[in-house]
Amino acid sequence: MTETRVAAVAANFGRDLEDTFDRIAVLLDDARARGTHLVVLPEATLGGYLANLDGAGDASLPPALDLDGPEVKRLAALAGDLVVTAGLCEADGDRRYNTAVAVGGDGVLGVHRKVHQPLGEGASYAAGEDFLTFDSPVGRLGMMICYDKAFPEAARALAMDGAQVICCMSAWPTARTLASPDIADDRWARRFDLFDRARALENQVVWVSANQSGTFGDLRFVASAKVVDAGGDVLASTGYRAGVAYAAVDLDEMLGSARRHMFHLRDRRPDAYVSSGVRA
Repeated sequence: MTETRVAAVAANFGRDLEDTFDRIAVLLDDARARGTHLVVLPEATLGGYLANLDGAGDASLPPALDLDGPEVKRLAALAGDLVVTAGLCEADGDRRYNTAVAVGGDGVLGVHRKVHQPLGEGASYAAGEDFLTFDSPVGRLGMMICYDKAFPEAARALAMDGAQVICCMSAWPTARTLASPDIADDRWARRFDLFDRARALENQVVWVSANQSGTFGDLRFVASAKVVDAGGDVLASTGYRAGVAYAAVDLDEMLGSARRHMFHLRDRRPDAYVSSGVRA
């Protein structure tokens, strides 16, 4: 039995990068002391998210960072022997992308640019184009960002490409209209949790979901960081507050057990998924 210890973080990260790195260092020191191997930080960890989603663009945008720049190198140095994933605003020429990186002490292991853009996010970011997995010291990983998880095809593409663990990084807010004072009663919070469990179960993967917490600009985030097993059961959760959800999984045993008899990827029938001549 080989255990992999994973951590999903719910925390509030804003524009102050020095404060962010100080807080990441504390989080990673604690994770390391607990024997953790993989730490998933939220969307927009480095520099914060947008202040609103009204589609007009925001005068106070996150800092645009180069993937080869000092900030990502600093994150990798802090990661050391851990695998750490985090969100940032990526600079690529004149374009900005809402991007997630996976790093270890040797540098960048994987990159994902957010494909699906909710509400007015497209006014600030260009869209990514694919979902790709990569090998890491903790197994084959896939990454996605926030609204990506609302689309079953996104997680399925990663699973079909061999993902054992999918890291989903979010800045998922409460509902824009008729929001509940109690996040536990908020319909967008319920959807956040439902997507996490459904995507893990559909694809029989370990799902590690991180999220922003607290407030930023007009947005109030639902937190609810969690680790979900390959059967769709929540192993650990922060609830609707800041914190870290830790869990230990034996990837080979868990995935082997979940897929031994009813293996969803094997039992697919792509030939049947056709509607009006359009293949799903």
